[in-house]
Amino acid sequence: MRRQKGLISLLAELAAAQYGISASAAHEALEERERLGPTGFGGGTAIPHCKVEGLSAPVGVFLRLAKPVDYDAVDDEPVDLVFALFSPPQDGAAHLKALAEVSRMFRDENSRSQLRGANDSAALYALLAPVEERDAA
Repeated sequence: MRRQKGLISLLAELAAAQYGISASAAHEALEERERLGPTGFGGGTAIPHCKVEGLSAPVGVFLRLAKPVDYDAVDDEPVDLVFALFSPPQDGAAHLKALAEVSRMFRDENSRSQLRGANDSAALYALLAPVEERDAA
């Protein structure tokens, strides 16, 4: 559980740096969500998620860990792929849609293999970015 807490802290700090939200508010919201039930999804994946002030749309932070960590996943397997989802408090529908997209990707063994095998950040971006965003880039 200790490593999971460190991972939650890191995700909150990365989200704060990237999206200008409060690291402490993001950390507190992620911890609160984990108290409701672990977000370790199985297959070596976790999808911590929360709602936090300061955002206009859902955003994410993806980590591929060199060394898997214990995360209280549903299958008791350690986690090496983590996608943290942060959404505005008032945007429940977009939050659920984004959560469903990430969970669909993490459920697919081929997608997990591609994420684990991606050689660089550009390859990861191509796998993770929504189709509309990739086409616009």
